[in-house]
Amino acid sequence: MTDTITAIILERHGGPEVLKVAQRPAPRARPGHVVVQIHACAVNRLDIWVRGGLPNLRLDYPHVLGSDIAGVVREVGEGVDAALVGTEVVVNPGRSCGRCEACLSGWDNLCPDYHILGESCAGGYCEQLEVPAVNLVPKPARLTMVEAAAFPLTFLTAWQMLVVRGRIEPGETVLLHAAGSGVGSAGLQIAKLHGARVIALASTDAKLDKARELGADACVRSSDDDWPKQVRALAGVGRKGVDLVFEHVGQATWEHSIKLCRRGGRVVTCGASSGWDARTDLRHVFFRQIQILGSTMGSKASMFRIAELIDAGELSPVVDKVFPLAEAAQAHRYLDRREQFGKVVLDIAGVAAQ
Repeated sequence: MTDTITAIILERHGGPEVLKVAQRPAPRARPGHVVVQIHACAVNRLDIWVRGGLPNLRLDYPHVLGSDIAGVVREVGEGVDAALVGTEVVVNPGRSCGRCEACLSGWDNLCPDYHILGESCAGGYCEQLEVPAVNLVPKPARLTMVEAAAFPLTFLTAWQMLVVRGRIEPGETVLLHAAGSGVGSAGLQIAKLHGARVIALASTDAKLDKARELGADACVRSSDDDWPKQVRALAGVGRKGVDLVFEHVGQATWEHSIKLCRRGGRVVTCGASSGWDARTDLRHVFFRQIQILGSTMGSKASMFRIAELIDAGELSPVVDKVFPLAEAAQAHRYLDRREQFGKVVLDIAGVAAQ
């Protein structure tokens, strides 16, 4: 066993420059836990928010970012099957107590002690990490480690939004914001898998072309000032609107999302990348009986179903660009320019070229 590992740490909030390469003590597996040798870890918008500082988020410094981990089980603690050593896994990014009513009813993402790896507890921008054994999911065999790191958080979030909260039905029309984002590219595929018609929004023609390749039925450039009018002009939308809005942009799009939702339709939101202080005209909500549904992460059980569908080729994580661990700051700068389509991944074990 090595005594130290390489990690990217932050000791204060700030820009990408606060991310530093450092040596950290190697983890050891406590009872019920395992140590994962990390091969790849994706970069999420959440990492940028945590790095910059979030209200009421208190970190134990030095802090390690990173929610999406793929690797190999290196060590197991007491009470964990030793046969797991050497197993290729992905790590469910949500940690919970496992004992409360929410956890035992399958809603562990509502646990009062819920944490997301890399947000309020240590994450995967490092060579090894100790995690609860219950967070392990077999890595889909058809994926590389880099590809496997590209699906946990975003596919889990999109699945919770569309399937669990939004209760998507075949034949429904979904308006999907920011199709080029990790959660957007995941949501597009999940909506198509469930037989929905998807109207994809993205800021550039290049991103819309890739959205079409993933199955989008109609595409609208969100950088156009009249994008809501263009959505209305699409066949089957008109004054009626769409059945379900996949919303994670927030303040910049919220009012249009409400107005474009049909009577009795649903707006499901998991974030507010453009700002949280959105205006809601309540008349649209109660007169037209719109459901506004909040969604954060998803259950541990959902991850197994998602992994099965990915292994079967029904869903596929989209990797845009890969950076070595030492270039985490450059990866943050790239993601923050919003030029990517899909996921940005850190190659921690030098596996991308293999």
